Amino acid sequence: MNSENRNAAIRTFQHPARLLPLAFLLAILLGTALLMLPAARPGPEGASLLAAAFTATSAVTVTGLAVQDTGTYWSGFGQAVIVALSQLGGLGIMSGATLLGMLVTRRLSLSTRLLAQAEIRVLALGDVLAVLRLILLMALCVEAATALVLALRLHLGHGLGWAEALWSGTFHAVGAFNNAGFSLYPDGLTRFAADPLVLLPLMLAVTVGGLGFPVVAELLRAPSRLSLHSRLTLLGTAGLLLLGTLGVLAFEWNNPGTLGRLEAIPRLLGAAFHTVMTRSGGFNAVDTGQMTPGSLVLSYLLMLIGGGSAGTAGGIRVTTFLVLGLIVWAEVRGDPDVTAFGRRIPVDLQRQALTVATLAATTVALATLALLAMTDQPADVLLFEVISAFATVGLSTGITGTLPPAAQVLLMLLMFVGRVGTVTIVTALALRGARRLYRYPEERPIVG
Repeated sequence: MNSENRNAAIRTFQHPARLLPLAFLLAILLGTALLMLPAARPGPEGASLLAAAFTATSAVTVTGLAVQDTGTYWSGFGQAVIVALSQLGGLGIMSGATLLGMLVTRRLSLSTRLLAQAEIRVLALGDVLAVLRLILLMALCVEAATALVLALRLHLGHGLGWAEALWSGTFHAVGAFNNAGFSLYPDGLTRFAADPLVLLPLMLAVTVGGLGFPVVAELLRAPSRLSLHSRLTLLGTAGLLLLGTLGVLAFEWNNPGTLGRLEAIPRLLGAAFHTVMTRSGGFNAVDTGQMTPGSLVLSYLLMLIGGGSAGTAGGIRVTTFLVLGLIVWAEVRGDPDVTAFGRRIPVDLQRQALTVATLAATTVALATLALLAMTDQPADVLLFEVISAFATVGLSTGITGTLPPAAQVLLMLLMFVGRVGTVTIVTALALRGARRLYRYPEERPIVG
């Protein structure tokens, strides 16, 4: 390969839209190799290739789906690898998405860059290292505080020894902030369904990680001057939490397999906890497989919407969902512009939102059809599994480990595409270089 071809290949892989998937793929391969080591399992036999690859993919993409019980199948070393991969995936997603946003603004003119900086108010155009340091500091502070509260509660309230309590607290704290719903307990967190001192810290950590770094940074620096992105994210997060909690309460109040066995206040807590975890957290305090069809459908919607952009949550993102709603509202009202909070949303961003949502819906539909052909599981259960994998949520009705190998491989692909796909697509659209210098004549097809 001559120097010109070599430089062209380097430039190809340096493109952010190609570099991000490659980095995640390499992390998954490394995690798979580590989990296949004999030390990763308690006993003489190592993990199977499929179990190691599935777990590594789930950890790096901060999903939390598992084909084996995390607490018993993996040794302390294996669990530490899962924690490390989840941390790497979470921080990589946050910093990667944020820095890709900065790369986009760097390609614009100086005046446009200054306008973008004034609009988002958080991402400085020059000091990349300062941005990364703030992301890392935020992650470590939230995780450390969550781990401490959980460890104290597990030791003082549930009788765990200090070593076990500290490890369990740390494991679940890292998983919560990074929205990776791995649990060391075979029943998830159902044993803590009535314990607010366990569930509330996890809910808070999941919410902070899922809001996204730009929103958290603005709340810390200038809460009185929030950008449109932050306002939409906070409004959407609060609205979905309220509607989701009320919906789960309505569907599960008298269900003895879920909330019906709890007192009134724990029922409210359980409904709120499930709503937060469907936004990408992945922990469960009730048996998801026992939920009513209404709750499953509501969970489909919440999982697919996901959390905030440039954070650890998955889904199409709450801002994408709200932009789509604003487009419909403007069309119904006959408004020429799509607006929110006194700001006009650009047409190219509207098209990006439509693209992301359409591709997500198409991917979910095709994957569900493929799983129906591979298994004899009911369609509603398979749809739940597909959306959970694609939106990197990690909740399951309990069928993940029973699926055939081909179906588990498909879920791995969904986790990978769901985690890196949205950022990659949006970045590729924003960074595309070629612009057509002509326009075709206009003609209107019949719509509706």
